[in-house]
Amino acid sequence: MTTKTQNTPRETTGSTAAHRTSRGIRATAAACAAVALAATLTAPAFAEAPTAAPSAGSATARHHGRGDLLKVEAVAELGRADVAAFLAQAEIGDDTVRHGVRAYRLTYRTLDTAGRPTTATGLLTLPAGGERRLDLVADTHGTMVHRDYAPSVATDFGRLASYLHASAGRAVAAPDYLGLGKGPGTHPYMDTRSSVSASLDMLSAARTAARQLHRPLTGDVYATGFSQGGQVAMALGRELSTGHSRGFRLRALAPVAGPYDLAGEEVPALFDGRVNDTSGIFYVSYFLVAQNRLHPLYADPSEAFRAPYDQRIEALFDGEHHEEDIVTQLPKTVKELLTPAFYERMQHPDGALLTAIKAQDGSCDWKPKAPVRLYASAGDTDVPIGNATSCAADLAAQGVKAPVLDQGAVDHFGSFKKGGPQSVRWFDRLAR
Repeated sequence: MTTKTQNTPRETTGSTAAHRTSRGIRATAAACAAVALAATLTAPAFAEAPTAAPSAGSATARHHGRGDLLKVEAVAELGRADVAAFLAQAEIGDDTVRHGVRAYRLTYRTLDTAGRPTTATGLLTLPAGGERRLDLVADTHGTMVHRDYAPSVATDFGRLASYLHASAGRAVAAPDYLGLGKGPGTHPYMDTRSSVSASLDMLSAARTAARQLHRPLTGDVYATGFSQGGQVAMALGRELSTGHSRGFRLRALAPVAGPYDLAGEEVPALFDGRVNDTSGIFYVSYFLVAQNRLHPLYADPSEAFRAPYDQRIEALFDGEHHEEDIVTQLPKTVKELLTPAFYERMQHPDGALLTAIKAQDGSCDWKPKAPVRLYASAGDTDVPIGNATSCAADLAAQGVKAPVLDQGAVDHFGSFKKGGPQSVRWFDRLAR
């Protein structure tokens, strides 16, 4: 999900102040990054895919080369002081920064939402120094609407978590997900199944790339993610723990401010004041447009959206518009956006809408063997803390104690600014 804003709900920058921070980060990165690194490793060309649609995780799908690495492109190199300056722009301390970082865009094979072969991209970030064999952090990002916000392309917020964890001495695999970065098509926002499959395949591609770069991985995985990525991290952890580990060992789960309970917490919060209007209207718009491409939520936009928004809203979410562009073309509230019938339906979902919502829930309804910490904040008006307490309750029902670490009266992005470094220090302790 995205960060509370006064003018724009862009998660990759957060609030208006964070938007200014993003510009500073972008300038720092541009000054520090060695984007002109020439080395590019190219894997065998992507063969024409068969037309069959294998299910995710099946033996047939694996034979189609899921996770095969196609290309590695060096995109940035920052020294230790540069990383510290980069994090400081986002008001994140440098007490965990021990190394510079080198970052690479990976292109790899995965599956689309129908189970057909496709490609995706992601960012692999390695510490410049430290151990030769590296543990791996799986970092899954939050709500992003423009494809260039994704980690492998962005030079600002999209790389904060990668640089934070890599500078502490671990490799970081950050998938762009489908339809973002350099991947084809549009992004299936909040489609947990495809986000997890793209993330799992990114881990395999990262292992191959790290070996080619002479920094092999140990196989230990520490999973984290912010906002939407927190929910994806929990679901990815379940996948790694239930037969699709591919040789990886889940060591810990530390998601931050994830929307783990759409049906019970997040959707109701859109209508009872716990989610601010700017973020709420952005979430609802993006979710309905993206999910309608996967499920028959409405036959015509006019069934869901009032005029004149029904005529423009689907085109706004094509992966080529920035949040700043989108929010100026939407009303101020969800009630002004949706037709009366669909507004009522959102509050009492049924049919395909209920199916689409519930399909994203349940990421905490399993029994992790690895320790779990849930970072959240009482002041978050994008993803209310009730999502984390709901997740903790689901885990408790499975016999797992997962503390909810309340970061206090800070906003959505503030939960990452405080919780992200805490997760790094926790991973350090677990790795000893």
